[in-house]
Amino acid sequence: MTFIKVCGITRPTDAELAARLGANWIGFVFWPQSPRFVEPGVAAQILETLPPHVGGVGVFVDQTISEVNEISDRVRLSAVQLHGNELSAVCPHFSRRVIKAVRLSRTDKPDIVNGVWSKATLLLDSFDPIKKGGTGKQVDLDLAAQISRRRRTILAGGLRAETVAEAVRRVSPYGLDVSSGVESSPGIKSPERMRAFFEAVTMANKESLSISSSVLKQR
Repeated sequence: MTFIKVCGITRPTDAELAARLGANWIGFVFWPQSPRFVEPGVAAQILETLPPHVGGVGVFVDQTISEVNEISDRVRLSAVQLHGNELSAVCPHFSRRVIKAVRLSRTDKPDIVNGVWSKATLLLDSFDPIKKGGTGKQVDLDLAAQISRRRRTILAGGLRAETVAEAVRRVSPYGLDVSSGVESSPGIKSPERMRAFFEAVTMANKESLSISSSVLKQR
């Protein structure tokens, strides 16, 4: 089963719907320059209303270890997502599980992830010279698939109801990270788009299970 993170949450209603639909993680952006930025106090209040099995993930961009750990404790995050140029050497100093974003361009090779801390979960997103996420641009699925076969990978970048089934089929990621693909505007989620996205992922998972069962029966 593919885990799902709905990122860029700013409103309780969006978080509650995501949880009802089956989200495993809710993502909060704590980088002040993002249009999806949310105050830690607001994020903490939102997370408190959700079932205990739904974890909170904080997105940070080149912020200090002390700031990240302070917000993690205050909001009671399950994981931190590092979306800047953070070095592997700093990763062991964070107090939560680390998800390290790698922004892929069309010219990158699978070895781009070789220097990422081995205990971090990878998040593959599309490269943008200005934006640090939520670009709506799809990553190179062939490149993502090669990386996913080597390390636990969360796939982001351009995911929406119309594209996610192919992404699941080609990449077989551990998890999916959706933000702009289920929005009506930055930080405001569309209930219709969220429902369509989760339905598409459910169908893709069922298809994958069916294919796996057929392969096993042939052996």
